[in-house]
Amino acid sequence: MLDKPIFIMCPVRSGSTLLRAMLNAHSQLHAPHELHVRRLEVGFGTKLSERAMEELGHNRADLEHLLWDRVLHRELVRSGKRHIVDKTPSNAFVHERIATCWPDARFVFLLRHPASIAASWKEASPDKRGPEEAVTDALRYMKAVERARKALPGLTVRYEDLTADPEAETRRLCEFLSLPWEPSMLEYGTQDVIRKGLGDWKDKIRSGKVQPAREIPQDVPEVLKPICKRWGYPA
Repeated sequence: MLDKPIFIMCPVRSGSTLLRAMLNAHSQLHAPHELHVRRLEVGFGTKLSERAMEELGHNRADLEHLLWDRVLHRELVRSGKRHIVDKTPSNAFVHERIATCWPDARFVFLLRHPASIAASWKEASPDKRGPEEAVTDALRYMKAVERARKALPGLTVRYEDLTADPEAETRRLCEFLSLPWEPSMLEYGTQDVIRKGLGDWKDKIRSGKVQPAREIPQDVPEVLKPICKRWGYPA
């Protein structure tokens, strides 16, 4: 039911809340909180129901794709806009299924310096993970995003560029999405879009003004250096 949905493939703590708010400020783009539709599952209550669906040509994955599509389509209709945007970081782990579910989907790959991602991931929950755990866990997301970048066509956006020149980057995004650029994308902070506990972080939205990216940590963990090189960041 969806027409050309947009998925932001990104690691955790990569600036996706900022990008979501900017896109949601566009009159044709609805970018809700992280949706986690890949965690919505379909189960067969009986063998008979399973056989009935098989007779119709549907397996469990087919039915889950129908569910995912209907949920997102309903949310889009409620918004009154034309296209939906989902920025759930864990989508990168199932990029093949997303591309199968929506063959016309468009993908934006949001990158940030790996050391900054890891440092921010630790700061987000210092009681849950130490520096090494934060690096290891964040790297899982980075590798998943890199696999998606290799497998799918799309536009790569860097958090550092987005904060340094938000107008140029949002214009580039609109060109990729075949949409006219709107100045409102730079006034994202006037919206009530933050949903704490659902992937949004209040410190990313400050009075509608883009905050410059923080300085890159001086000591880049050895395990992050290969992904830094692949993404074109200094290691």
